[in-house]
This record gives sequence, structure tokens and C-alpha cells, in this order.
Amino acid sequence: MKKILVLGIGNDILTDDGIGPKIVNDLKTLERSPELIFETTTLGGLEILEIIKDYKKVIIIDAIRTIDGKPGEIFFFTPDDFKETLHLSNLHDINFLTALELGKKLGIPLPEEIHIIAIEIVEDQVFGTSFTPAIEEKYHIIMQSVKKQIGELGVQ
Repeated sequence: MKKILVLGIGNDILTDDGIGPKIVNDLKTLERSPELIFETTTLGGLEILEIIKDYKKVIIIDAIRTIDGKPGEIFFFTPDDFKETLHLSNLHDINFLTALELGKKLGIPLPEEIHIIAIEIVEDQVFGTSFTPAIEEKYHIIMQSVKKQIGELGVQ
């Protein structure tokens, strides 16, 4: 199996939706372990299996919009306590948990560990390459929290 994948999911031309790819691209510039591989994608649903297969561990960074969430709030979970993020499930595709189950049944070599870091955002429907002020203001704190969480997962 390959090493550890840190995968940022989102569309960087839809305001806050690009938070996952932005964080991953910023993490790439830091000194890191050679076992870490950083990628970004706009894909979700069933298509995510092709990206995560063959990795030992995957850390997914995605945007989320919850009813009572505060902009910049960070959620940490695994498939066992999964909450729908913006891209791991797709209206035109199967959801992430179903995709994982199907992958297992098909014998696709899936990661032993999957961790999801989801950042509460404000806007994901408006074209723009900048974050909303609420997210931009907290980006440094969000980035530090994500780096800390990745470290706590045994990844440096």
C-alpha cells in the first residue's frame, strides 16, 4: 500500500468551498514527512474510491455546512461517526459510506484508516476565488488546528 494521503476536496472558484484544497496546498509548502502525499480534487461520491485506493491512511479535508455551525468551526470524524460534508456525498452519486461499502465488496484495496476534517463555511454557491470575510479572518487559526490534528493522527 502507498503512504498517507492528505486530500483536500472542494472547488477553489466557489468562495469558501475551496477551503480543503487551499489548506492542502498550504500544507504542501511546509516541511513534512516523505510518507505524506498531498492531493486536491473536486470529485466526490463513488469517484473518491479511485483516489483513495491503495493508501494506508487517508485524511480528507472538506467543507461542511451545518444548521447551527459557526464559520470556521472544525469537525473531526471517521466513517464510523460520519457526517455529510459538501463533497464526500453528491446529489448525483452515492454517498461516501455507500461508496466505501461497495469498494469493500468489489475488493478495492481501501485505506485502513480514514479521517475527515470538515470546516464549517459560509458560502459555496457564489463564484469567487477569495474566502468570505468570516472564513478569511479565521483561516490562520483553522490552518493551525488542522496541522495540530494531523500531528495527533501520528502524521508529521
